[in-house]
Amino acid sequence: MKNALRAALFLLVLAGPAWAFGPFVVRDIRVEGIQRIEAGTVFSYLPVKVGDTMTDEKAAGAIRSLFATGFFRDVRLEVQGNVLIVILEERPAIASIDFVGMKEFEKDKVKQGLRDVGFQEGRIFDRALLDQAEQELKRQYLTRGLYGVEVTTTVTPLERNRVAINFNVNEGEVAKIRRINIVGNRAFSEEELLGVLQLRTPGWFTWFSKNDQYSRQKLQADLESMRSYYLNAGYLEFNIDSTQVSISPDRHDIYITVNITEGEKFEVGDVKLGGDLLVPEAELLSLITVKPGETFSREKLTESTKAITDRLGRDGYAFANVNANPDIDKEKRKVSFTFLIDPGRRVYVRRISVVGNTRTRDEVVRREMRQLEGSFFDSQKLQLSKQRIDKTGYFSEVEVETPAVPGTTDQVDVTVRVKEKPTGAVLLGVGFSNVDKFIVQASVQQSNFFGTKSPPGPSTRSPRFPLPIPTTRSTESAVASTSTGAT
Repeated sequence: MKNALRAALFLLVLAGPAWAFGPFVVRDIRVEGIQRIEAGTVFSYLPVKVGDTMTDEKAAGAIRSLFATGFFRDVRLEVQGNVLIVILEERPAIASIDFVGMKEFEKDKVKQGLRDVGFQEGRIFDRALLDQAEQELKRQYLTRGLYGVEVTTTVTPLERNRVAINFNVNEGEVAKIRRINIVGNRAFSEEELLGVLQLRTPGWFTWFSKNDQYSRQKLQADLESMRSYYLNAGYLEFNIDSTQVSISPDRHDIYITVNITEGEKFEVGDVKLGGDLLVPEAELLSLITVKPGETFSREKLTESTKAITDRLGRDGYAFANVNANPDIDKEKRKVSFTFLIDPGRRVYVRRISVVGNTRTRDEVVRREMRQLEGSFFDSQKLQLSKQRIDKTGYFSEVEVETPAVPGTTDQVDVTVRVKEKPTGAVLLGVGFSNVDKFIVQASVQQSNFFGTKSPPGPSTRSPRFPLPIPTTRSTESAVASTSTGAT
C-alpha cells in the first residue's frame, strides 16, 4: 500500500510538467537513461507513436504505462521542438542471491521457493518482495522450533545497475518444550493424557524423535488424538476450550497449556436402521459394533458405517452413503443412533487401466485382478485384487482408484497405479583353493526379465573367459562360474 501511494504521488509530481506544453505532432521519439533494457521494449509499452498528436492526457498515460511495467524508478518526459524525449531511470536487477549461516534448509530449495514468487537472479529488484522473502524465511525457521533465528538482509550495489542480495542467517538454538499443562481433566490423570500426545518434554529418546521441539502441526495432531481418546471413552461432549503456547524471554523454552471440558460419559441407547435397506436387516445389524448399553465409542461408530458401506459396495453400490444420526438424552446420559442408508445407483466397471508399469507387462497385473470389466462393481474383489498384485513382489506401491465416468451415474473406471521396484541382483565372487587356485564366480539374477513371472529364457549371457565355463540356468536366474589354475 505504501509503495502504491508513493507511486501515485510521484506520478502526480512528474505528470505536472507534461501538462505544461501544448498539443504538437510527434516527429521523433528519443529514449535516454536505459542501460539493460532495450529501446524496443520501451517503445512497446509507450502508447505514443511517431505521427501522433501529443496532448496532456497522452503524456500522463505514457508515464502511467511505463511506471506500470515495474522496470523503472523514475520516468520523465521532455520536448525539444517536435521531438519527444523519454528520460528513464531503471530499477536495479538482481545479480546474485546468497545465504550465509544457513544449515537447517538446503539453499537450492530455498532459492527455488523464491523463484516461485518471482524473486530470482536476473529479475528486477523489488524491495517489497525482499521483505516478504525475509519474513517467509523467518516463518519457516519458526516451524522448526528455531525461535531465536535472526535474518539480516544486505543489498550491495554493483556495476551496470545491478545488486547482490545476501541473507545472513543466525539460526540460534532449537527451543525445547519444558512443560505441558492440561487443565480441566477429571476422568483421566495428566500423566495418562500426556502419554496420548506426540509432543513431550526432553527425555532419553527425544534427541532422535525430536518430539520435544514444538510444531504447530504436531500440536494440532495431538489435540485431535486427545479428542479421539475422550470420544472413544464415551465423553460425547468433550471440548478443547483453548490452547496457549508461550516462550521464555531467552527463546529457549516453550510452555504449552491446554484447557479442556470433559463433559459427561454417555452410553449407547437404541440402534436402528433407516433408509433403503437393500441388504437383509439382520445382516446389516450384525455389522454394527456399537451395541446398546455399551460405552459410546466414536471409533466403533466409524467402523460400523464403513462396514455397511463396504457391504453395499460388494453388491455394486460404489457410491453408497451411510450416516449415523445421533439422538442425545442428556438427562439419562444416553445416545441413540439411526443409521440412514442411501445406496445410490448400482455401478458397473467400464474399463480397467494399469498405470506406472514400465517393465512389467499389463497382463501380469490383469491376471491378478478379480474385478472384471463390464461387471458390477465389487469392493471386496477390488481389495483382493490389490492384495494379489502386491504379492507378486514386482511393485513397491499398489493403489487402486475408482473415478466416476464423466456424464454417467452408473459407471466407474478402475485405475491400478503401481510403482515398480528392482527385481534383479548381481553377485560377484573371488576365491582361492589348493586345487583350482584362483576362482572367479559371477551370478546375475532377474526374476522379472521379460516383464512376466515366467521368462522364456535365460536372463543374461555368460561372460567370455579363456577357458570353458560350467554354466547352470533356470527360469529365474542365470549363473556363470569359472576356475583357472595358476600358471
